[in-house]
Amino acid sequence: MRHAIAGNRLGRNQGLRKVTLRDLAKATLIKQRILTTKAKAREARKLVDRLITWGKRGTLPYKRRAFAVLCDHQLVSELFNHTCKRFNNRQGGYTRIIPLSLRRGDNAQLAYLELTEKTEIIVSKPKSDAVAKPADKTLPAVKKAPAQPAPAPEIQVTEEKKERAPKVETLKPYPQKYIPVREKPKPKTGFFGGIKNIFTKRTPSGGK
Repeated sequence: MRHAIAGNRLGRNQGLRKVTLRDLAKATLIKQRILTTKAKAREARKLVDRLITWGKRGTLPYKRRAFAVLCDHQLVSELFNHTCKRFNNRQGGYTRIIPLSLRRGDNAQLAYLELTEKTEIIVSKPKSDAVAKPADKTLPAVKKAPAQPAPAPEIQVTEEKKERAPKVETLKPYPQKYIPVREKPKPKTGFFGGIKNIFTKRTPSGGK
């Protein structure tokens, strides 16, 4: 039986489970809202609530204990100086879990893990979207002439540049060579010609 075993192991050994919960707690304190599975959110919620409780106490021993978990001096300073002050009117309930739909693939239950007290983010509009002031009707409207494009600067080519410019030669047609018509060789006469004519095959028409 599972006596004295609290919490979900998340399918990990002791070291990997500790690192997973630490990363989830750090992301929750920085982003104020994260998306994860419901099983991980339930385990990380305990650690986040414990860290905020240590931050509200604000003593040096608790700072050292928080640093042993988060391993980040800047995040510990932000937790003890700013984050915990938003929960002065609360005696618990520092986080909430919002369940979502199932994840496609392994059908894991997704959920949001967020802080109950979050800072408001003010987004200032850009100056270009500001409303233009209405024009004064007492003054006559002055029409502006349309802006004319500036004339293109003239490029003066000096004599040195003209000489340096490469000369473009036109391609001339390739001259056709005179190919003489091969004439039919005349039969050789004499002693050697007569012997060659005897051994050559003759066609039915009598030609070679």
